[in-house]
Amino acid sequence: MARSRIFKFKQFQVEHSRAAMKVGTDAVLLGAWCNVQGVRRALDVGTGCGVIALMVAQRASEASIAAIDIDPEAVAEAAGNFAASPWGSRLRAQLCDFKQLATDEKYDLIVSNPPYFMNGVLPSGGSRTVARHTTELTYRQLLEGAKPLLASGGRLAIVTPADCESQVTEDCAWCGYSPLRVTEVMPVAGAAPKRLLWELVPRQCRLQERTQLAIEHSPLDYTDEYRRLCRDFYLKF
Repeated sequence: MARSRIFKFKQFQVEHSRAAMKVGTDAVLLGAWCNVQGVRRALDVGTGCGVIALMVAQRASEASIAAIDIDPEAVAEAAGNFAASPWGSRLRAQLCDFKQLATDEKYDLIVSNPPYFMNGVLPSGGSRTVARHTTELTYRQLLEGAKPLLASGGRLAIVTPADCESQVTEDCAWCGYSPLRVTEVMPVAGAAPKRLLWELVPRQCRLQERTQLAIEHSPLDYTDEYRRLCRDFYLKF
């Protein structure tokens, strides 16, 4: 039996001992960064322990959030985290493969911290392998699957490695998406970007904003920009 692991935020806490993907910087960045203005219905694809869905629920007070995952342990854990939160009535965890999702719902926001080890050597099996590799869900499959689920004016928000930019750009062109906002994330100020935060829309439009965000000046010396982004969540901010 997995030992209990609890990550405490300002307004909720997350048990993340069972889901393959734990609470991490990528998920928190995406949950704090994604645009929730006007969001009434949201979908979290590959929810894991449910942290992104919980962050969206905190930020979008009118939103109902569906959270799906292919890992039964993750879905059970997310469901427990949702029930224990202040927004349990607006959150729903479901065991579902996104590629087989059948719903008439239209979402104002689809958010996903997708698998991204596209070209590396696959480690031995297990749920973490599935969660981290695009053998189960590629960027193009995510883009194609999201398109009919997005409401008019809806958007898709994802986080990817910086070195996947050309692949994501190519897939966007193939699937008829345009990046509306992109943020380059550096672990340390002055370093090369390691992650990209994307807000994508299923239509042709100009990029409105491309920014940079450094997490730290030096170890544990967090930048003002990162503190502002995450101050409603992290206890240390």
